[in-house]
Formats: sequence, structure tokens, C-alpha cells
Amino acid sequence: MSLQFLKFLVTGGIAALVNLLSRYAINHIVSFEAAVVAAYMLGMATAYVLARRFVFDSSGRSIASEVRRFVLVNLVALGFVWVISVGLARIVFPAIGLTWHADDIAHLIGVLAPAATSYVGHRFYTFARK
Repeated sequence: MSLQFLKFLVTGGIAALVNLLSRYAINHIVSFEAAVVAAYMLGMATAYVLARRFVFDSSGRSIASEVRRFVLVNLVALGFVWVISVGLARIVFPAIGLTWHADDIAHLIGVLAPAATSYVGHRFYTFARK
């Protein structure tokens, strides 16, 4: 495992924690499905700042260009997070009788799922040298 990937996992873990905690708070005012998306946006902003500062070297592009690329990679990841989180919470867990913190467990699994693919996307697209 490369040092860069390890740094990505650590900073991504911090962003995931922001994502999970904000989903829990947001879920008090909107549905689980909407809270997953809103929390993802907060986690994504955190992830960009941390990745740009601690993980990847400057791409030579403008911040606006990097942010656009970062958002594109994360829109793909958001699809995975949403499908996995909602699918587990609404279909799989009820089918197997899991009720203890089902939404929290489903969301945690969903947030962790795209770690490797996001790293590849950011390394070779978002922060790739100009």
C-alpha cells in the first residue's frame, strides 16, 4: 500500500466521519434518503480540502477546475453510496431482521464502499498533472 493511498484513507476517514455525523443530524429534519445526499456534500467538501492539502500534489490546474473534476468523481461515488446505503437500510436489513441502528450501519457501509475507486479517480483525473 502506498503512502499516498494511506494518506487518502486517513483524510477520507475524517471526511467520512463528517459525512456520518452530519447525516445523523440532518436526518432529524429530512428523510434518510435526502440526509444521505446532503451529508455526502458536506463530507465531499471536507474531502477536497484535506486531499488537496495533505494527499495530492498540485495538478497545475485552477482550483475551480480541480473542484469540477472532484465533483464529477464524487457524483459517481455518491451513486454507489446512495444505492448501497438505501438498499441495505430499506431492503436488505429489513429482509434479514436487522433493526439495531440499521440506517447507521447501512450508511457506514455505503460511505466506505467507494474508497478505492475514488482514490483512482482523484489520482488519475482530479489531481492529475496538467
